[in-house]
Amino acid sequence: MFQKKQKKQEYVELRGILGIGKDYHVYHMKRVDYLLSWILGFAAGFIVLLAFFNTPAVALAGGIVCGAVLPKYYRGYKQKKQLNELRMQFKDLLESLTSSYSAGENTVEAFKDAVGDMISIYGEDADIVQEVQIICTGLKNNINIEELLLDFARRSGLDDAMSFANVFEVCNRQGSDLKRIVSDTREIINDKIEMEMEIETMLSGSKNELYIMMVMPVVIVVMLKGLGTSMAGSNTPMTVVIKILCIGIFGLAYMIGKKIIDIKI
Repeated sequence: MFQKKQKKQEYVELRGILGIGKDYHVYHMKRVDYLLSWILGFAAGFIVLLAFFNTPAVALAGGIVCGAVLPKYYRGYKQKKQLNELRMQFKDLLESLTSSYSAGENTVEAFKDAVGDMISIYGEDADIVQEVQIICTGLKNNINIEELLLDFARRSGLDDAMSFANVFEVCNRQGSDLKRIVSDTREIINDKIEMEMEIETMLSGSKNELYIMMVMPVVIVVMLKGLGTSMAGSNTPMTVVIKILCIGIFGLAYMIGKKIIDIKI
């Protein structure tokens, strides 16, 4: 007997201990995000196909398909950008906590002061401001700081936040120097960010070459048409197959190139 395929379980967003937390594993697209990604996808598909096939109907159909597909990848891009911004904000939060602990403040006072510091740097709508406010609310409701930090770490998916939460839990229970723990964690994050920036600088040339490589086929086809080359402008069965293969090869080359230069620390 054939076994029934199990339905794929839907992902349930994490809302945290207080039920008001944000799950950074997902990114909710706004209307402007959908519109922008659709326009970019449509424009790219339309221009490329029009350059290759010189047929407005084909270019229009291809543009619509690309416009429908791109929002999925744009969502991934925005989610990654959101996490990078959160990590930078988390680093500044640790710096604020270090200053507060150095001044002799306790954990509750340190996080209260951190709210004001984060608002002055990033504004009231920043993710880190919302997270620190959740922690302060949890502390008012007699929730352990260890649980609140672990909750933030799980929802954010940041390795640095999870490491900090685990170390903070152990040290807080043993009465260790919290100032040193917070300061050391901040230094580790700083070192990682500096290393990533160095790698980004080293790979910037390769990334530019990759982008130029993807634009060149369109430029070459347009130049050939300008020179009056018949093959570039014709759409015989053979030339159509060749053009489709060329587009597929360059698309595959772009994906492989992106994986090569996408180095994670």
